Amino acid sequence: MSGDKMSGQAMPNVQYVGPQPPPPPYSTHPPPGVQPPPGAAIGTVTTTFIVTNPAGPDPMITTCPSCHHQIVTRTERNPTTKTHAIACLLFWFICWPCVCLPYCMDSCNNIDHYCPNCNAYIGGYKF
Repeated sequence: MSGDKMSGQAMPNVQYVGPQPPPPPYSTHPPPGVQPPPGAAIGTVTTTFIVTNPAGPDPMITTCPSCHHQIVTRTERNPTTKTHAIACLLFWFICWPCVCLPYCMDSCNNIDHYCPNCNAYIGGYKF
């Protein structure tokens, strides 16, 4: 086969064009001679930050994002894999009377916060 043909098809003629000049810079101002409508703000960006209180192990006072009431959260303790692993270790090392301790300790359970009005999930605290 020849160098300019591959599988019976002719290779396209490709020319290298040197580096192109960069595009013109973008501006937040209108071009000369163009006036923005009255009252229009040019280049203004408004950013809204929503700051939430971090959920801790105790009930907290907050505003529910679902029902918009000011509430004191209802908390529920939920066992985790860590809770079950500690209970298994206590059982295996002949401390079976202490197997229930990890389920009673806050430090071995995650705490979930809920709205008492609408039962919406507010946040959680993981140990």
